[in-house]
Amino acid sequence: MISEQKENIEQKKVLFSAIQPSGILTIGNYLGALSNFKELQSDYKSIFSLADLHTLTVKQEPSVLRKNTYELAALYIACGINPEESVLFVQSHVPAHAELCWILNTISYPGELSRMTQFKDKSSKHEDNINMGLMDYPVLMAADILLYQTELVPIGADQKQHLELSRDLAIRFNNRYGETFKIPDGYISGTAARVMSLAEPSKKMSKSDSNLNAFISMDDDKDTIIRKFKRAVTDSDNKIICSPDKPGISNLLTIYSAVTGLSVEQAEKEFDGKQYSDFKLRVGEAVADTVEPIRTEKNRILSDKDYLDSVLSEGAQRASALAYKTLNKVYRKVGLLQRKRG
Repeated sequence: MISEQKENIEQKKVLFSAIQPSGILTIGNYLGALSNFKELQSDYKSIFSLADLHTLTVKQEPSVLRKNTYELAALYIACGINPEESVLFVQSHVPAHAELCWILNTISYPGELSRMTQFKDKSSKHEDNINMGLMDYPVLMAADILLYQTELVPIGADQKQHLELSRDLAIRFNNRYGETFKIPDGYISGTAARVMSLAEPSKKMSKSDSNLNAFISMDDDKDTIIRKFKRAVTDSDNKIICSPDKPGISNLLTIYSAVTGLSVEQAEKEFDGKQYSDFKLRVGEAVADTVEPIRTEKNRILSDKDYLDSVLSEGAQRASALAYKTLNKVYRKVGLLQRKRG
């Protein structure tokens, strides 16, 4: 029986995902990614990384970054990630990420990195800190993915370009040095919701939005959540339907559908003839009912730092065992002298 279970685990495809601990996540992050991870971990060999090295491309307050890393680890667990079933670790705890990044830098071209959309966007927003890490960010992301012989990467529309670079670098390395890396594919969940700003429904909800009423944080309490939804942008008429010319209402219907499990069509029927004020209140209550137990559990986990440290230490050991298996192969392929141990 044990051998059969082990064989089943080995046959599962490897799924890798990383999120930056650059602040408390929003319901957009939860509904678009985290809420699906609990199910994914039973279907795939799941590896989840807290990408703290990536955050350094913009200025960070060291004490805040450490706090955010603990917060994100606790949130992962509160959302249902089982550290015994999945690998959960901090990126900087596995030096192989930075080591493989250097090797991949030698087959990456400045032109292709400077054309990356995110590099252009962040360069315009952080003109006082356009650093090489900002340009090299996609190569480190490729190293994150390729280290684990990843087959599937959950991605949104804004991350397709980075995944394409990871695929290109894997193919480029394999062609030059022989078969080494698996070529990763994107995983797009059929249940992931694309959540837009409550203040500007034409743009994606973001935790870095200067308007605090534009997003719902996974740390917001019930009163705060309901207040923000009451202020959410709607539309000129009073019809509660999902339509391209009604982005505000469509966004609220999408959110309500995601947290209740109803289809958008069922949600439209539920609120047919209702006032916008009643609709927004009900969406706020439904979101609060989803967020509150997660927030409570996250805070409980955060109160036990010894437990979190042990989870992240064990996760780093498991990740390192997988990562260095790949990195050692890479080092041999490029001709680096293998270190003799013992």
